[in-house]
Amino acid sequence: MSKTTRFLTLAVLSMAITAGPVISAYAAGSDNPSPPASDSNNSKGKKQKKDRSSAIDDQKFLSGYRAAYATIYDRHDYANAIAQLKALGQDDRADVANLIGYSYRKLGDYKVSQIWYERALKADPAHVRTWQYYGLWQVEQGNRDQAQYHLNKIAQLAGTDSDEYRSLAAALEKPPGTGLVY
Repeated sequence: MSKTTRFLTLAVLSMAITAGPVISAYAAGSDNPSPPASDSNNSKGKKQKKDRSSAIDDQKFLSGYRAAYATIYDRHDYANAIAQLKALGQDDRADVANLIGYSYRKLGDYKVSQIWYERALKADPAHVRTWQYYGLWQVEQGNRDQAQYHLNKIAQLAGTDSDEYRSLAAALEKPPGTGLVY
């Protein structure tokens, strides 16, 4: 594990501990979005996008995110969840883009889902839940080699004991063509 990955893991863990009570998560998601990844690719000469890191403290954003999260995982109303997530105006945040991708995948729109997963990974290449959900997308599409790549990436980022790793590994253990949707 690189020093940067260790530092980011420690920073996220520290923020989670200081943020308040632990909220249980469904599968690999969380109703508390993580702060956006810093964009280390921006050069000084480029105009930077509006800083969205303060949105994590924005109660209106958090309330809207949690409502969309519940719409997905409690009510399985993916179309409304997409509208709720897009209305947040934060779809360049990995957590938001990942849930939009997940919702499109659950609606069976794999092409659009893929766009959103890739957008989430562009926003945060170390976003473990996106690697997991996109890996499950790969399994559903029959792309087992790509799903294995995603599994290896999760192992690098979060370890083999993580829920995300175990979930994708279990999906890969199922025989191909079983028609299971994750």
